[in-house]
Amino acid sequence: MAVNIAGLIAVIVFYIIIFVIGIVAAKVQSKKTRGTVREDEDVMLAGRNLGWFVGCFTMTATWVGGGYINGTAELVYNSGVVWAQAPWGYALSLTLGGMFFAKIMRKRRYVTMLDPLQEKYGNWMGGVLYIPAFLGETMWSAAILGALGSTLSIIIDLEIDLAVILSAIIAIGYTFFGGLYSVAYTDVIQLICIFIGLWLTIPFAMSNPNVKSITSTKDEWLGTFDVERTGEWMDYAMHLVCGGLPWQVYFQRVLSAKKTSYAQGLSFFASFGAMFMAVPAVIIGAIAKSTDWQNIDMPASMKTIDANNVTVIADTRIVLPVVLQYLTPTWVSIFGMGAISAAVMSSADSSILSASSMFAHNIYKLILRPKASERELIWVVRIGILGVGAVATTMALTIKSIYYLFVLCSDLVFVLLFPQLVSALYIPFSNVYGSISAYIVGLFFRLGGGEQLISLAPLIVYPMYQEDSLKQLFPYRTLAMVLSWITLIVVSYTTKQLFERQIISTKYDFLKAFGKNEDPLEKYELKGVEGIENNHVA
Repeated sequence: MAVNIAGLIAVIVFYIIIFVIGIVAAKVQSKKTRGTVREDEDVMLAGRNLGWFVGCFTMTATWVGGGYINGTAELVYNSGVVWAQAPWGYALSLTLGGMFFAKIMRKRRYVTMLDPLQEKYGNWMGGVLYIPAFLGETMWSAAILGALGSTLSIIIDLEIDLAVILSAIIAIGYTFFGGLYSVAYTDVIQLICIFIGLWLTIPFAMSNPNVKSITSTKDEWLGTFDVERTGEWMDYAMHLVCGGLPWQVYFQRVLSAKKTSYAQGLSFFASFGAMFMAVPAVIIGAIAKSTDWQNIDMPASMKTIDANNVTVIADTRIVLPVVLQYLTPTWVSIFGMGAISAAVMSSADSSILSASSMFAHNIYKLILRPKASERELIWVVRIGILGVGAVATTMALTIKSIYYLFVLCSDLVFVLLFPQLVSALYIPFSNVYGSISAYIVGLFFRLGGGEQLISLAPLIVYPMYQEDSLKQLFPYRTLAMVLSWITLIVVSYTTKQLFERQIISTKYDFLKAFGKNEDPLEKYELKGVEGIENNHVA
């Protein structure tokens, strides 16, 4: 099949528009905040000047990415709506973020999610906690870039590697020059494209003669709840709700909000927006489940026969692009492809900037070069954008199971970072001894539980273990998180009592957990005009 020229032209035009909007928006907005905020904060946090409209769009677009849209359609097709937990799980996560995290983080004027961790546990421990955060952000970018390559190859028959490289160059380009301003303003366009592209697809796909009415097949796409898998269902639910919080892509928006009240409001709006934007993906998954794929003219390699002797899509990760390509007219599939491209880029650019910002501020400035100038930090961010983008693109091109690696890394974010962040903000006696111990315990129990997706055999066999598939039905991820959290609390409290009551001399406090505390405002150089709440940077 030859390359779809019309589709290729549409992709190029779309990418040019996104690139230009990103660069122009950054230049215009930077002029407004010039001289009122630090230059590095202008790049990383859009001068803490995100208003309500753009803030709502960028917060929602951050979650409604390629993995969110494609994954929801895939799960509805595979297991039914009952197992499509991401829409309500992430929505609840955003609500909890608005209630318990947005206000305190924005009020304290942190620069990244790692700031409270370094403030509480020390700079070097914060650097250790950067590892799962970096892996999660980078592998997420790689996974969705790879998914986009597969989508473009199906719809316009563009070579996968070329599609990945082209998409990455555009996303890295406008993020490099414009920072969060570019990311935020392009998110507005991208979210609109997602909305229009997906909803436009639905009536055409439903009217395809090979698609049954989804009301007549509702028992199939709604799915059934298997009681034996209750533990697994609960495990994924906790992973989405709690593990969806400790991500820099979320806190970057929170910390960029013009006001503290905005930071909370953006979280609540995005909670609704994420649920609403999942509706077309759910419907597309239902349409795929209601389709007689045997009669669809598509490559034989894309079909297979299931246990019930029914023709189904072979690789369910591409359910959404397959529906676009084979159940709708060409021009509609191109619009839908634009929606998927927009969803991917809205997530990839955010993750790349997030990983770069944490490195520049929390590793380079606070650990390696405390006296680094604002201009120097800006270039560290930009070099980081190029570096993270290159790593993510290389992974997308070379590691075929990158999505599965991301799943494992997102588990580590849930198990390792969630209890550490909550403790740093809300448990006064938590300290570096508890943090180190919790990190080790959490890592051991998570990796010890194995991972079916990458054929990692478990060291710990929990109840209901399925040996043939290496699958744990016990909620072992949640258990690992809870054990990590308990360890942090117990060890922190114990060491506090031992040192403060002089049961153990403070000369043995080799991590200096009970020495003189620094003023966090002084450490982050936020005294003076930046503390005024009612000006442009508040």
